[in-house]
Amino acid sequence: MKKYFLLTAFAVLTLFSCNNEASTLNTVESMKTPQMENFDKAFKSLGDPQNRPTEEERKRNTSELSDRRKALLVPASKELILSTGVTEASLTRKTGDDMSQIIVWATQIYMQKSDEIRKNIKSDK
Repeated sequence: MKKYFLLTAFAVLTLFSCNNEASTLNTVESMKTPQMENFDKAFKSLGDPQNRPTEEERKRNTSELSDRRKALLVPASKELILSTGVTEASLTRKTGDDMSQIIVWATQIYMQKSDEIRKNIKSDK
């Protein structure tokens, strides 16, 4: 009887533990800004069938995205950069409207904001 009681108690504790992890993940998602969510969606859209690399793009065998695929990321990237208070003129001056530089800068901002969210969650616990 004690064996079943202990087993049940262990199972209940495990379930509560899993529920806490899920609520933490939901908190991270809920703390993202709309610009961060759009940036996420843009990257995820690269996996859509119409946005996957073409046969020609695969033949080039480079790790860099094609201009067609970069163009899918640029609007969300610019939106994320501008949301930090950077002006359009400053964005153009710093990147020269180079799609790669815009995407890299936005990725750095995204990573920084994600780290800040994680730190805030850890400090709240």
